[in-house]
Amino acid sequence: MTDRLETTSRLAQWRIDSLSSSSSSYRKSDPFKIGNWNWRLVLEKNRNLQIRLYPEITNLNKNNPPIASFIIRVVCSLGGRKAFVHPEIRDKQLKTSEDFVWALEVPIGGKFIIDVEFLDLKIASPNGGNSYSVWTEQITQKILPATTLNSLGKMLSQSIHTDIIINASDGSVEAHRAVLSARSSVFMTMFSHDLKEKEMSTINISDMSIETCQTFLNYIYGNIVDQDFLAHRLDLLRVADKYDVMDLKDACHESLLEDIDTNNVLERLQNASLYHLPKLKICCMQYLVRFGKIFDIAEEFAAFIQSADRELIGEVFDEVLSVWKGF
Repeated sequence: MTDRLETTSRLAQWRIDSLSSSSSSYRKSDPFKIGNWNWRLVLEKNRNLQIRLYPEITNLNKNNPPIASFIIRVVCSLGGRKAFVHPEIRDKQLKTSEDFVWALEVPIGGKFIIDVEFLDLKIASPNGGNSYSVWTEQITQKILPATTLNSLGKMLSQSIHTDIIINASDGSVEAHRAVLSARSSVFMTMFSHDLKEKEMSTINISDMSIETCQTFLNYIYGNIVDQDFLAHRLDLLRVADKYDVMDLKDACHESLLEDIDTNNVLERLQNASLYHLPKLKICCMQYLVRFGKIFDIAEEFAAFIQSADRELIGEVFDEVLSVWKGF
């Protein structure tokens, strides 16, 4: 058998090269890691075709089974490329192989793909409160220094002894030269030489909104929150690159790897090329080509190749040729 299972950060594809023509058959995928769990796909053929998806529950995770949101589809090439899509699953707790069973009433033969795209994975709060996503939990703890002092954030939020004004495109905010200089070599240069920013005690940043500016400063001062970080990742990436805040750039890079989908993959591919993010570029390429998502966004991709950087388009087509040679 030549069945293959491949994954990216939130997507699993199980390629079935052939399905027995006998009246009954059973096939189980290799385990694959998504979120905090190892998962299995099971294929059963009796009177109809049944697909099961479930996590492997162990003693370590039995008290926190996943609450999953996902899209599952079957793509087959018999008689042209056809896709059968199950209605989107939202916030369903999965413990056993009986918790999600999809019975297909349509005949499927030859080569086909079972494609599972996870939209979110949650676990119940240990304190009995609302469930929370394993992908957004403790983002700030990962990207901020462990010894960040609450007083530093207080200096910003209460404008304690501020000595510089940042003028964004639609508002202004006060900050501290010393803090900015300590976190950015670009700001250090501004305040160390006889530039207008040093003389006038202002920085004019016309290409940044006040909301993005405040979020950027909250990161610098150590009091950013998860929701703001996620909402402004692309803006923060641009600002981090411009002002040479490499830890923020790295944090944006890692976060953007975790939720690539058909709605954002082309934009992220362009940003990966623009800001030299090799891991993000590779993942976007794989998502588009190796996982076949380029077919799902054919119109958007056609528009993309009309406007994108020529070198980047060449890399995409090189990836296409490389994958095709492997089949």
